[in-house]
Amino acid sequence: MSLFCYNKKDFKGEKMMDDLKRYEELVKTIEYHNDRYYNQDDPEISDYEYDMMMKELKKLEKDHPEYVTPSSPTQHVGGSAKREAGVLVRHRVPMLSLQDVFSKEEVQEFVESMQETLVDPVFVVEYKIDGLSMALRYENGLLTTAITRGDGIIQGEDVTVNAKVIKDVKNKLKEPIEYLEVRGEVYMTNEAFDKVNEIQELNNKKTFANPRNCAAGTLRQLDSRITKQRNLSMFIFNIQDIRGKEITSHSQGYEYLKKQGMKVIDNYQICHSFEEVWKAIEMIGESRDQLGYDIDGAVVKIDSYAQRQQLGQTAKVPRWAVAYKYPPEEKETKLLDIELSVGRTGRITPTAIFEPVRLCGTTVSRATLHNQDFIDSLDIRLGDTIIVYKSGEIIPKVKGVNKDKRPAGSVPYQIGNTCPVCGAPTYQEEGTVDIKCSNPTCPSKLVRNVVNFVGRDAMDIKGFGLSYVETLIDQGYIHDVSDIYILKDKRQELLDKKVIGLVKSTDNLLNAIEKSKENDATKVLTALGISNIGKSAAKSLMKKFKTMDQLMNASYEQLIEVNDIGDTSAQILIDYFKDEKNKEIIHKLEHYGLKMEIEDTQSSSILENMTFVVTGTLPTLSRKEAATLIENNGGKVSGSVSKKTTYLLAGENAGSKLTKAQSLNIPVLTEEMFMEMIKS
Repeated sequence: MSLFCYNKKDFKGEKMMDDLKRYEELVKTIEYHNDRYYNQDDPEISDYEYDMMMKELKKLEKDHPEYVTPSSPTQHVGGSAKREAGVLVRHRVPMLSLQDVFSKEEVQEFVESMQETLVDPVFVVEYKIDGLSMALRYENGLLTTAITRGDGIIQGEDVTVNAKVIKDVKNKLKEPIEYLEVRGEVYMTNEAFDKVNEIQELNNKKTFANPRNCAAGTLRQLDSRITKQRNLSMFIFNIQDIRGKEITSHSQGYEYLKKQGMKVIDNYQICHSFEEVWKAIEMIGESRDQLGYDIDGAVVKIDSYAQRQQLGQTAKVPRWAVAYKYPPEEKETKLLDIELSVGRTGRITPTAIFEPVRLCGTTVSRATLHNQDFIDSLDIRLGDTIIVYKSGEIIPKVKGVNKDKRPAGSVPYQIGNTCPVCGAPTYQEEGTVDIKCSNPTCPSKLVRNVVNFVGRDAMDIKGFGLSYVETLIDQGYIHDVSDIYILKDKRQELLDKKVIGLVKSTDNLLNAIEKSKENDATKVLTALGISNIGKSAAKSLMKKFKTMDQLMNASYEQLIEVNDIGDTSAQILIDYFKDEKNKEIIHKLEHYGLKMEIEDTQSSSILENMTFVVTGTLPTLSRKEAATLIENNGGKVSGSVSKKTTYLLAGENAGSKLTKAQSLNIPVLTEEMFMEMIKS
């Protein structure tokens, strides 16, 4: 018996140690993912995975109350407030999270607890929008301040300038009410999100993972013009504070806000029983794929403000509301085919074509397979029974393969070595998983090539936007980038057919094209869109070789001597200049008057082998002027601070780059110190 008791005690002790270890591991993991989600707008896991970790953490804290500290993820809201978009502003009313529930039973428990505590409670059920929370403050009917959630308790970021260009944000209410603070969710429609990512891809920039990330990043960035271009939307879902008007309930508040011209949550439902609440949740679940924007659940809240006041709140969540999270739906289906498409960047994307299945209210038959590495990791083969689900209840994705149902004789799938559109050889860039078409004139790549060619970092042809590029290609005026410079010869035809527009629009574009001939060979090289050869590499190459002809005839050994050019880039350059089509385009550009050499503007080599980052507002120099001085004295300019940075040249409002430089012990220069350096 004594032995039994000893083992039992020992087992209990081991379990406690295991629980503590798991608890500490969960806290660390959740804090990491909180930072990725709230502060970096770049989550690595799904909401469902995060919710399950939080649920496990709460269970451990319930079993072991001694574990709980004020810094626990269960005890605070959201992320930290940052200074990216402006100053920090104190919250007048906390912007709390909601308690998540995951089952019908938990919803019933909440409703019944409300009915036991309150007299005849009325419930409101509404969409839980997947976006970024923002509070709007109005004084005498005018918008004065817009604030992000930040830490949810103390302070958030001032994003007023960006908020004012969001179409759903009212700058002036119909009624000049003394004071009104509302809270809503800034989000992005699926259509707007697709458009932003299309433009990002065409401009060779990183695409956003999902609409929520894009909306959050857009709201926080510094240029309100970009905010406006990205077409953010906003729903109001709560009155935080109001003076000068008597509002007694959530639903009454919604109707009042509607009259002020505000956009509130669509189709909210008034409910009096658990049966009605659950029916409303099910209706939202059935319709969520038809909304045109992402939701990540349904919110159940008490309607009466007086009853909300009676219930109060914890340190993190109000007691008068819960958020129901829909379970992820998975189904098996047969993989019929893998379709290959070539994007505007030349990237080949495989798409699974499978027997139609119904998921989250819609029938789906296609899902991206991303790349060869993804196919290999799941060992997906034609004829397989695959498991599909909807990410965020919106986007169909392949989760895995039921290998027990694999047909005999199946073979691993390979994308292949030729482009499915033009038949040219494919290649895989070093350090990436993407397989791309090598043909610069591949029909699928032409739009991207032209957009890159006319872009700001390349030939910088003002007014030559995506719509003009697509129109001119579709109507057969552009077959490669050199055709841009013969458009002037077709001016009358362009006017007669109204390809670009009226006389002024057409002449503005043609004049901008002619003006671009003043650019030096560095711009031309950048504009060619050679893989791995961006603005910085182009500068280094032309600095060494001076002329395009010398660069085209450079050996591998000569190329790798250049800063920014490694083995892979050198080989890419050699292969590019070997291609007769590429050489023909360059010769035509030269014939049309583009400069194929650079003027030697370097006045000294005093900054040679030094890399500078310029940030903040300098006393007398613009950033562009500072960059020119650095380059003219043999230095290199980078856009981001890293261990390779030699100096940070900083002015007023230097921001995060200064902080990072200090953390890496990188010397910081004032403009005065920098000017002394290049004079010495």
